[in-house]
Amino acid sequence: MLGAFASRLQATLRVTLVLLVATSFVSAQAAKPSTRKAAAPAPPPSAAAERGKSLFARDCAFCHGRDAAGGETGPDLTRSRLVVRDVEGDKIRAVVQNGRPEKGMPPFPKLPPAQVNDLIAFIRHQIFEANAKPGGRRGVDVKDLQTGNADAGKVYFNGPGRCASCHSPAGDLAGIATRYVGLELEKRMLYPVDAKAKVTLTTASGEKVSGTLAYQDEFHIALTTADGWYRSWPVHLVKFEIDDPAHAHVEQFEKYSDSDIHNLMAYLQTLK
Repeated sequence: MLGAFASRLQATLRVTLVLLVATSFVSAQAAKPSTRKAAAPAPPPSAAAERGKSLFARDCAFCHGRDAAGGETGPDLTRSRLVVRDVEGDKIRAVVQNGRPEKGMPPFPKLPPAQVNDLIAFIRHQIFEANAKPGGRRGVDVKDLQTGNADAGKVYFNGPGRCASCHSPAGDLAGIATRYVGLELEKRMLYPVDAKAKVTLTTASGEKVSGTLAYQDEFHIALTTADGWYRSWPVHLVKFEIDDPAHAHVEQFEKYSDSDIHNLMAYLQTLK
């Protein structure tokens, strides 16, 4: 259920930003002259990898970095055990199509199989590149997220994106670019954190109960009432409606173009 997915997505997106710190041992070793042979140069990218590069920049780079070597929230795919061990590409394909909601990654179920294959080709080429030029893990720079047109972003905010139907530059978004910078701002734009879904529920006896959605799957639904009580029911015994403010963000994800995201980010960065 989409409501359940959105709820789980919100909970799991309370991620901790992870930094790789070089150990003193590695630093000492790096200072010594290397006696190992230089790594073989990476082969030129295939046509599929070139197509995949554009797709990756559009759909994946804001978390995994432009070179797939990791971003502020997404892991380094060139070092991923799943990626390296997946000879046939089936495991990568499953992750792309189904996502990993428990780790904050949304699914891309509508991405055509040919494009998924191109993404896989690009990631594999980046592994060759990383092995040929070993180095540190890169993040996503703030300047990488400042390439859009703020005026176009404002038009999108008030028009096709329908952002203004829930948000206000002078209200809940006032000063947001001061509170959040770079990828943290974009993450909150794409995956709202702490956006609590409200539930209105009617039991078989006619009792009406409302509160904040606490849990939902295909068998049970639970809420927390305004006075703090946790209550749950089998879904087949109740009727309920969910008002989920994150629902629109989840739906919008598949509608964004690359330009939409950059332009909207540019506009949000003016709200200081």
